[in-house]
Amino acid sequence: MGLQQGDAAPDVTLVSTDMKPVQLADEWKQGPVVLLFFPLAFTSTCTEELCTMRDDIGTYTGLNARVIATSVDSPFVLQRFKQEVGADYLFASDFNREASTAFGVLREKPLGPGLRNASDRAAFVIGSDGAIRYAWHSTNPSLLPPFEEIKQALAA
Repeated sequence: MGLQQGDAAPDVTLVSTDMKPVQLADEWKQGPVVLLFFPLAFTSTCTEELCTMRDDIGTYTGLNARVIATSVDSPFVLQRFKQEVGADYLFASDFNREASTAFGVLREKPLGPGLRNASDRAAFVIGSDGAIRYAWHSTNPSLLPPFEEIKQALAA
């Protein structure tokens, strides 16, 4: 089971699409963070999720939130995916599965034949104190996160 509301968010380091370290504590100290875990780049539901976020990014920035989309794909794959979806928010690689493991969202079942150790789809809102204000986790890779709930958690 993944981390829940009220838990302390783990301070892990991801790798951005421009090959720079992204330490989560540095991000949430600047204001709330929406951390999105998605299974794999270039898949239909992941594309829909990240395009939905792209289309509504003004709402999130208006709530002073920083959005970080992460998967176990390499930073190079994520850079290409970010360009394809036209996103202007942060994409970061969890290639070593440290964040997925720490947040409890490393997928136990394969996504398909031979496709193991991806992340489940999950969304966390982390406050500037490092506490998880909202947590959503699904083992069904076809489900989109509840975007309205994420926005409500940010507005609260």
